[in-house]
Amino acid sequence: MAQQPISLPAKLINGGVAGLVGVTCVFPIDLAKTRLQNQRGSQRVYKNMMDCLIKTVRSEGYFGMYRGAAVNLTLVTPEKAIKLAANDFFRQQLSRGELKLSVFQEMLAGCGAGMCQVIVTTPMEMLKIQLQDAGRLVAQQRNLPVLHTVKLGTASPVLNCSYNVGPVSSIRKVSAIQIAQELFRTKGIQGLYKGLGATLMRDIPFSVIYFPLFAHINKLGKTSSEDDDVPFYWSFISGCVAGCTAAVAVSPCDVVKTRLQSLNKIANEDTYNGVADCIRKIMRKEGPAAFLKGAGCRALVIAPLFGIAQVVYFIGVGEFLLGQSPFNLYSV
Repeated sequence: MAQQPISLPAKLINGGVAGLVGVTCVFPIDLAKTRLQNQRGSQRVYKNMMDCLIKTVRSEGYFGMYRGAAVNLTLVTPEKAIKLAANDFFRQQLSRGELKLSVFQEMLAGCGAGMCQVIVTTPMEMLKIQLQDAGRLVAQQRNLPVLHTVKLGTASPVLNCSYNVGPVSSIRKVSAIQIAQELFRTKGIQGLYKGLGATLMRDIPFSVIYFPLFAHINKLGKTSSEDDDVPFYWSFISGCVAGCTAAVAVSPCDVVKTRLQSLNKIANEDTYNGVADCIRKIMRKEGPAAFLKGAGCRALVIAPLFGIAQVVYFIGVGEFLLGQSPFNLYSV
């Protein structure tokens, strides 16, 4: 069977639409995950995911659950587009006309996709985490008998102004654009790529696990050996199972990444000098269980996110818009 060349523009459109639909559905759970991961043992504000969401709605309103969603929706389009399209591209390059890829080749394609996506993922996560974690910092300030000044790793006036000491009602919000401008002004482009090593440490293993696992589970949904198509519901299930498995497997890396990228701290919260220092301090002060904080939330985010994304991706919106025929590389 001769392989049909993939259309990267179509795959990029598919990935972008898939990301937008998926993130819109699961963003509140992702916000709860970030806030739970940033909690220290002695400064707990939220008991679990539902408690976090309920308290967020009560204190910040319904749209408080979507704090940071704008930057995520803006950047998730190229991020998901790059991730899914790059995996398809590497799968085709590695297949070299063969009808089936080996597991190692599938893992290699996933590795390439993970490396490509961090170009967009790291700044997106950096900005998103600052906005998502803002409510936790304010809630912790309310619980302290005396309000302490929130500190930033290397002081930033724009970021600090959101959490200045004073009445809670007077706290001023900061936008993602302001955060990005201040980081770029004070630290240059590397300011937006803080936590790059931890992001690579999370996203590459995730893709190495997710894509091969999805491909093999998805193949089980074929109705016959000659039929390359699988039902949409099976692609959804495959995306959920593979996404959940990969998310839990790399959850410790996600905790480290979240801590490193959280610039705003209340008094007595640790700052970290790189991945190794972060791991060492978390292990010493909070124990091994801390590396699984937010793992349940992350699984609940990633499972439907990738289930929805794979279904939307396979529908072939990009091919439809460009007048092409959809081509499924997971049949390879």
